[in-house]
Parts: sequence; structure tokens; C-alpha cells
Amino acid sequence: MTIDFVTRALADVVFTPFWLDRDDVSDLEPPHAGKTDAELLIVGGGFTGLWAAIQAKEADPVRDVVLIEAETIASGASGRPGGILSTSIMHGLANAERVFPDDLERLEALGRANLHGFRDTLERHRVDADIEWTGEMTVAIGKGGVGVLDEEEALHRRFNYDVVRLDRDDVQAELRSPLFEAGLWSKRDSGTVHPGKLIFGLKRMALQLGVRLFEKTPLVKIEDTGATLRAIAPNGEFHARGILLATNAFAAGHPHIRRRVAMIRDRILMTDPLSAEQLARIGWRNRQGIYDTRTQLNYMRLTSDNRILFGGRLGVFRNAPRDPAFDRTQRPYRRLAEAFQRTFPQLDDVRFSHAWSGPIALTTRMAVHFQRYFGGRVIYAGGYSGFGITASRFGAAVGLKLIDQTAVPETTMAFAATLPRRIPPEPLRYLGSTITMHALDTADEKGGWRLPWLKLIERMGFPLS
Repeated sequence: MTIDFVTRALADVVFTPFWLDRDDVSDLEPPHAGKTDAELLIVGGGFTGLWAAIQAKEADPVRDVVLIEAETIASGASGRPGGILSTSIMHGLANAERVFPDDLERLEALGRANLHGFRDTLERHRVDADIEWTGEMTVAIGKGGVGVLDEEEALHRRFNYDVVRLDRDDVQAELRSPLFEAGLWSKRDSGTVHPGKLIFGLKRMALQLGVRLFEKTPLVKIEDTGATLRAIAPNGEFHARGILLATNAFAAGHPHIRRRVAMIRDRILMTDPLSAEQLARIGWRNRQGIYDTRTQLNYMRLTSDNRILFGGRLGVFRNAPRDPAFDRTQRPYRRLAEAFQRTFPQLDDVRFSHAWSGPIALTTRMAVHFQRYFGGRVIYAGGYSGFGITASRFGAAVGLKLIDQTAVPETTMAFAATLPRRIPPEPLRYLGSTITMHALDTADEKGGWRLPWLKLIERMGFPLS
């Protein structure tokens, strides 16, 4: 039955991000040629890069800001996330407590201020990105996941989140799935967004503010010329006082970035729009963004036209190829489709319209960090492993403060002043990642050696949720 569903549901799938299947993706800015001077050069046309450009220009309209993108705007992780919004700037409240327990109260305050700034900027510039402030909900898979909710609830109540605890009957009333045993619904300052509409809204905003933007302009290398930094591109060069590397998982800008950043692939499926009758089978009237407690976590949300996005199947490739052919076939999405069917067996007639994959940046912190090069005049801001849509605005703001050497409290906090642990190089990186991915895939069903292995990986500093 599962195999029949998977084969049928994937029959007509298109291997491209749903968010980028739109007309304005083709409206490219021209590539750079020649010599260009700028006060600030930003490398990377994703959320971090665009938010940095926007915030730099709004703070100082006469500042000369240039942004370059190796391919096209949103061609990286910013064009393919799940699109769940959160106040978190450190990959969730539990992760923030894990890595920075002494700063948790300040990080929570910064996260809420960041989200309010996010909302204010979009409202002022009238960016329509299908945002629904419906909250986010963690659902326990079976009775074994209930303990996770207990811990999350205690932590959220400690910081006065508007959370509602749901028992089995309650969670089934919100979203019907035979797997969901309980839930924790955080109602305030979270929801969903259309990432494609958001990022192209940010692109238009940056251009209107006077940012000079060049697509199809990869960075080749950076040199220190003394008074300025020289950034070399294939058809020219840039001279700038400061450079922000907003290259996340691709780690462009300096060969040492990858010592602390690994490239892991996430996979997502998108259904066709559900009919009113199909939607009635599962409920979901309050349209929350959803995370579950599976060892191989899944997340899900509704779009404005009632498609279900279902994601979370991790994968890894040796030497981290940018676009492996394997991820443009049905094979890597079959197990994700099976997880969808187990989650919503009543949707046995649904079809998937889009399937996509791509690298996310994994560090031992699972959150943004900052690397300094060329005496601090070049700053890398990256390492988002989730929750990056809103956290990228915060990462961009701190990165700018570090480049400008602006004395603000957050630049001296541990998240900005220290680095995540180093990650072993290849081939140990690929070998360890492959074993870990296999353990994640099969731990819930087979247990055995997998559970001690996953605990060992967590003790080494790599969180697995």
C-alpha cells in the first residue's frame, strides 16, 4: 500500500523549489564587469545578504553598498526553506539553552526585538509574502515523544510564551494524524511565510534603497591591499573597506570557513492544493507550522492555497557537491513520501507537485556564528541550520556591527565572540555523517547500536534535532 501510494504520488513531481516556480525569478540583475569601489561589499544574495544590505542603507542612506551573488538571488538555502517563522535566533529555545545557558534571557529579548523589526520593515515597505501569524506547534510522535514536550513546555513558560499544552484528543482536534500523541502550541510571534515572495520583496527593497546588486558574479578570492580589500570576480574586481560573507553552507570567501561548517542536505515535498474535502479529513483549521519529535525530524505547514509542505529528510554527499544528480530523481524522496503517508494516511489520493533538496549549514551550535578574517574587516555570518528566515536578519545586523566595529552589547556576547567546534575534515566528515544519517533514518524502528551512536554524536557537540 505504501509503495503504491509513493509511486503514484511522485509520478508527476517537478524537481525545483515550489517557492521559486514563479515569473520574477527570471528578472536578473546584470553580472559585474570592470573595477568598482564600495564602502561595503556583501557576498551572497540570500536572506542574510539582502537583510545586511537593507539594514546598512536604512541606517545610512548615503553608504555605498554593493551586493554580489554567484548565481541568482535565492539560489541557495533562502530559496528552499520550509517557511516557518519564529522568534528564535539560535535554532530554537532548547538549542539556545544548550549552547548559551548564561545568555538565554538576553538572547530571548534580542530574538523578540528582531522579529518585531522584521515585521515592521516588511509592513513599512509593503512586502506581501503570504505571512500568517498562526503560531508553531511541536507534536509528540507516540508516547515516547511526550517527555520532549514536557521539557519544551517548562522552558517556554519560563520565558512567558503564550503556549497551550494539548493532550491526544486536543492535538487530534487541531491536526488529525494517528501518530500525534500530544502537542505544544506556541501562539505568539510565529507563523508561516512564502519564502520566495519574501526574498524577492527584499530584493526590490534593496534596489529601491540604492544597493548596487550584481547576479552571476561569483567571488574568486579576497586580497588585502592595505587601505582597502580587493575582491576578485571573473570579469572584474571590487575595492571595499569591509566585506560581509553571507555564504552560509557554501562557505565562499575563505578556505578556513569549512573547518567549522559542514554541508548537509535537507529534502522537501510539496503537494498539489488540497480540496476542501481533503483538508476536512485532517482539520488544521488554525494552520500552525508543525515540528514533530521523530529522531529524523519532520516539519510541515500549509501554503496560502492549501498545499502541504512536508520536509526533513536529511542526506549527505562526499565533498558536498552543489547539485548532485541523485537529488533530481525520485529515489531520495521516496522515504519522505512514506513518512508523509504514515502521518496522513487519510490523504491517500494526494499528489506531490514539487520536490527539492539543497545544502544547509551544520555547525556544532546549529545557529549563526561569525568568523573574522583580514583583521576583522571580513566577517563571515552563517551556520543557520533551521529557523533562518528571521534569524538571518539578526545575523546580518550583528555582522554589520562587527565590520563597523560598533560597540554594542551583543557583539561581546558569547555567540558573537566565540566559535563553534571544528568539524573533522574529509573523508572522516563524510564517513561520520553517513553513519549518523543512517542511524537517524532507522533508530525509531530498529534501535540497537543506533541509539548509543546518536548519543555519542550529541556528546561530541552535534545536536540531532
